[in-house]
Amino acid sequence: MTPKLIITSAVAAIIGFTSMPAMANSIWIEQHGWSHSVGGSQDGRRNEIGIYQNGARNSAIAKQRGRGNVAAVGQEGRRNRGQAEQRGRNNAAGIGQFGSSHNSIMVQDGNGNIAAGVQVGHGCDAATSQSGRGNVAAIVQTCR
Repeated sequence: MTPKLIITSAVAAIIGFTSMPAMANSIWIEQHGWSHSVGGSQDGRRNEIGIYQNGARNSAIAKQRGRGNVAAVGQEGRRNRGQAEQRGRNNAAGIGQFGSSHNSIMVQDGNGNIAAGVQVGHGCDAATSQSGRGNVAAIVQTCR
C-alpha cells in the first residue's frame, strides 16, 4: 500500500469514530396546531428525545447530557409547558399533559432514575428533582 492510501484511510476512520456519538442520539418532533415551541440539546451517546404537541401555544424543552437517557413529552391542549433535564446515565422522564395551562419540570442527576407525570384538566403544576441512583417518582393530577 502506498503511504497516501494509508494516511487517507486513517483520516477517514478518525472522522467516522469522532462523529459516531452524535449519530447515535435520536430526536423526533411532531406538532399539530399553531404557535408551538420546542428546544433541546443532547450531549453524549444513545440519548433519545420524543416530543408530540397538539393544540396551541404548547412549549417543550428537553436537555440530555450522558448516556442512554430517554425523555418523552406529550401535550394535548393549549398553553402547556413541559421541561425535562437529564444528566447521567439510563434516566427516563415522561411528561403527559392534557387540557390547558399546565407546567411540568423534571430534573434528573445520576443513574437509573425514573420520573413520570400526567396532568389532566387545567392549571396543574408539577416539579420533580432526583439526584443519585435508582430513584422513582410518579405524579398524577386532575386539576381544574
